[in-house]
Amino acid sequence: MTMETRRAPRAAVRRSWRGRAPASIADPPLASTGATTGPLTVAPSRSAPHVPVMVDRVASLLADAPDGTVVDCTVGGGGHAAAVLRARAARGRPTSRLVAIDRDPDALVEAEARLADAPAPVDLVHARYDALDRILDERGIGRVAGVLFDLGISSMHVDRPERGFSYRHEGPLDMRMDPTGGPTAADLVNTLERGALAHLIRRYGEERFAHRVAAAIVRHRPLRTTTELAEVVRAAVPAATRRHGPHPATRTFQALRIAVNDELVALEAALPVAVDRLLPGGIVVALAYQSLEDRLVKRAFADAAAACVCPPGLPVCACGRSPVVEVLTRRPERPDPREVADNPRARSARLRAARRLPDRSGRSHP
Repeated sequence: MTMETRRAPRAAVRRSWRGRAPASIADPPLASTGATTGPLTVAPSRSAPHVPVMVDRVASLLADAPDGTVVDCTVGGGGHAAAVLRARAARGRPTSRLVAIDRDPDALVEAEARLADAPAPVDLVHARYDALDRILDERGIGRVAGVLFDLGISSMHVDRPERGFSYRHEGPLDMRMDPTGGPTAADLVNTLERGALAHLIRRYGEERFAHRVAAAIVRHRPLRTTTELAEVVRAAVPAATRRHGPHPATRTFQALRIAVNDELVALEAALPVAVDRLLPGGIVVALAYQSLEDRLVKRAFADAAAACVCPPGLPVCACGRSPVVEVLTRRPERPDPREVADNPRARSARLRAARRLPDRSGRSHP
């Protein structure tokens, strides 16, 4: 098993809190670290073991993918990856390699331990998944059998107050999935002007009281801890709204987390690459936990499954386009009630999957 212990490169993009995605993401090349290295040095995890969501369904889908490399773009603690490798081995589908990507070095430590006895070589990569093209190119990997995205945050984020993701426990306003660099939630909360902050909260949190929340935040700045922010947001939301539904700070915390980590920008860039790098018959699976990321997955799969894209009214097709994938999930699949009862964090999960169609040219693939 190999591990890249370097700091993940920061995206060379101009962050925009007004929702303008860059035309492209151009990171510097990933540096090589050699064949093997020592373990990452991080604080030991104090969170409960992360329970992978819809793990049987994910493993079943990727077990049907052809022989070859499997990529877990969000390996986390390695639960999905371990189940996928076991399912493929049981079905007689050789996995030549598992490329396990995560931007969180703590996650890679847990994944290394969990995948120590994996039935395939494992390459742990500290990077964002929008570097997928480059990661595969640098390893001489052309097309892959399967790709998995398990989006959002995990138990190791929420259950560790020092990471700053939870409004229920006091911690620094951080929210970085990769704590080695980049702006924190405190940077945004304490420096953005009110209009930009309101736009961010409405866009990424779909918070209808975004302007009230932003105004309250500006009045109470500087804010340094998660509980300080949660209380300011709670007080800004109308009392009638506070009596029902999730915690009033849920949407604001979601918005800040998405912005801090460029989650939607990275996902929008990575999904077409994942589809493009699939072997014929290869499968891509995405687990989303909120509507913004699920819409991106749905649109990416629908675009890849579309045939003619000519303007309406043309008498014959002029584009000559053929579908690249078939969508395997007409509607997003949801966890069953028993899984939700055992793992409440699975409640909002939505699974979508697509299979790469044979290339029309019939050419072979590496």
